[in-house]
Amino acid sequence: MNRVMVGLGANISDPLEQLTTAHCNLAQHSDLAITATSSVYVSPPNGPQDQPDFFNAVVTLATSLAPDALLGLLLATEDAMGRQRKRKWGERCIDLDLLIYDDLNIQTESLVIPHPRAHERRFVLDPLIELLGAQFELPGKGALGQLQAQCADQKIRVLCEFPGC
Repeated sequence: MNRVMVGLGANISDPLEQLTTAHCNLAQHSDLAITATSSVYVSPPNGPQDQPDFFNAVVTLATSLAPDALLGLLLATEDAMGRQRKRKWGERCIDLDLLIYDDLNIQTESLVIPHPRAHERRFVLDPLIELLGAQFELPGKGALGQLQAQCADQKIRVLCEFPGC
């Protein structure tokens, strides 16, 4: 089984409920096993500022799915939940990002692992540190704690423990 980290984010249509629904959808999939879930974090949007704050969390999955197949599953889950891509980095009811897949570095036209901006975003780094620890090495980028220090000016707060299904 492969260890995978997936980011969950939402900022419209009851974001906490959207994260919970996405989590439950992933938990019910026969090729996935959720082994850990971070707290829920709230942060201002990256990108257009005329939108609500984002709610974010990270889940650790065990899966036998290949990276491309897992990405397809995540995109299909977003579509099933009504995700609409109206503008870059705009508001969304759900966003599922494949952050880490084992220790792989992958760069294809459709998939980049680790996520290409994970190392620049506290809303990704803080929940990853919660689950993996500050010393964990983000493949090709460095230790999570060091990366987090470089983003110290980004506002973020813990909202709550993840509510679960």
